[in-house]
Amino acid sequence: MLNRRHIRVKVMQSIYAMHQNGSDNLEKEEKFLKFSIDNVQDLYLIMLSSMIEIKIREVDFIEKSAKKHLATNADRNPNTKFIDNPIFKLLEENNSLSIALETRKINNWQQNDDYILLLLEDIKKSALYQSYMENPETSFELDKQFVVDMFMELIAPNEKLYDYLEDNKLTWIDDIPLVNTQIVKQLKQFKSAADESFRVPKLFKDEEDREFAQYLFRRTVLNEAELAKEYVDKTPNWDTERIAEIDTIILKMAICEFLKFPSIPAKVTINEYLELAKEYSTPKSSIFINGILDNLIKDYAGTDKMKKIGRGLL
Repeated sequence: MLNRRHIRVKVMQSIYAMHQNGSDNLEKEEKFLKFSIDNVQDLYLIMLSSMIEIKIREVDFIEKSAKKHLATNADRNPNTKFIDNPIFKLLEENNSLSIALETRKINNWQQNDDYILLLLEDIKKSALYQSYMENPETSFELDKQFVVDMFMELIAPNEKLYDYLEDNKLTWIDDIPLVNTQIVKQLKQFKSAADESFRVPKLFKDEEDREFAQYLFRRTVLNEAELAKEYVDKTPNWDTERIAEIDTIILKMAICEFLKFPSIPAKVTINEYLELAKEYSTPKSSIFINGILDNLIKDYAGTDKMKKIGRGLL
């Protein structure tokens, strides 16, 4: 689920938090990094399970409506197309998802069902829902597309849900786009109502990515003073004390990759950290950081300081 850019974001945030706390406890801060990364899967499970809970609440509503003393014909003979959508059933009965929800103890919606009821209300008021319910045509592809559209248009962008997630864990704000993209991708991959191929994705693509997160954090934190020396004389027109703290962290992480990660091409490193600067720092930061990193590569070219393994890695 996590790509290298998101891993870099997590490491950057952890180093920033470490600075803000004035902490020098490496073991404690590594645990914070691991906790922050593990929480990405919790967010994924919370967002995915919201659709199961929405379906369950609608089933409950239909059953209660049918039992009303003055139940209407519509109450007694409801349109069940929504709750019969096979995607809901595939998610609800999926073994991988059930195990993950239980293992990670995800019960947010049982404790905060008011958000589910708000989402259900918004869905039922939507033109998307009305069109789907009134469409006499039925097919698995139409059912799947409805759920994909419902998630993308009504659940993912819901402001009250966003506020809830932000209040729950601040680090989730940067994780939401990644998680939502993953969910939409997996929903689109369902092939039929009998498709049992769905699996909760691993946080890391492989062990190499897991080690990358740990090593990038350690090697940056343990060598901050040395890494800072690499760019100090490259900023003659800048007061180093006035450089944004996030910029200094980005520079140290990038230089760390230059010097201590031989398999990562220097151009990849520069591009990745320029994107981080654009998203998390000041408007001029990417230009400032790009200039420093370009100059450093030129300086390293005449030395054996930056050793890269493989073709085209400079």
